[in-house]
Amino acid sequence: MTVHILCDFDGTITAEDNIIALMKAFAPPEWVELKDAILAQDISIRSGVGQLFDLLPSSERTAYRDYLVERIALRPGFTAFLADVRQNEWHFDVVSGGMDFFVQPILDGLVGSEHIFCNVADFSGETVTVAWPHACDDQCTNDCGCCKPTIARRIVDSNDRLIVIGDSVTDFEIAKRADFVYARGQLITLCEAEGIPFAPFETFHDITHHLQEVTV
Repeated sequence: MTVHILCDFDGTITAEDNIIALMKAFAPPEWVELKDAILAQDISIRSGVGQLFDLLPSSERTAYRDYLVERIALRPGFTAFLADVRQNEWHFDVVSGGMDFFVQPILDGLVGSEHIFCNVADFSGETVTVAWPHACDDQCTNDCGCCKPTIARRIVDSNDRLIVIGDSVTDFEIAKRADFVYARGQLITLCEAEGIPFAPFETFHDITHHLQEVTV
């Protein structure tokens, strides 16, 4: 059995959500209403995240990156988890609704760029716009932005055991298609409501220990 792990980034690999941290530090107050609408699924992720970044002036690009890269904390156990992934020859990809300008540098030296799927921030205009290189295919109508089910259809073999790791509404659609989910935060509530098999986690040590038990 081949195990293929798709792992969220913000609030999962990192201790907090980087988009939320960025908005708290740099965006005007109206970002809060947009954030709440996204989490309540009142607007699509693509629409909401696009509107959030449109609140940020492009001229502060360096400040945004430095703020996140300098303060970021990886969730405990992540590097050890990656070592375990390599030792067991599991497939591992990061699927993130975050932006390339902070996801890539934070994961540099840990995860190869060919295994990182995220959105792309465009700083060429007055405010930040978002390119969506992994938008929904014709099998998804949720306007996900970074569509994790679409990515899975491209890179996960149908015979693989799909493991999803995440924390939020952005992971819900791919969680529905997983063989098993490791969940934090809002994703726990969504998995419970949908009857999706999952285990809660606080650190990647929790996941490593559990995976060793269920994949033997």
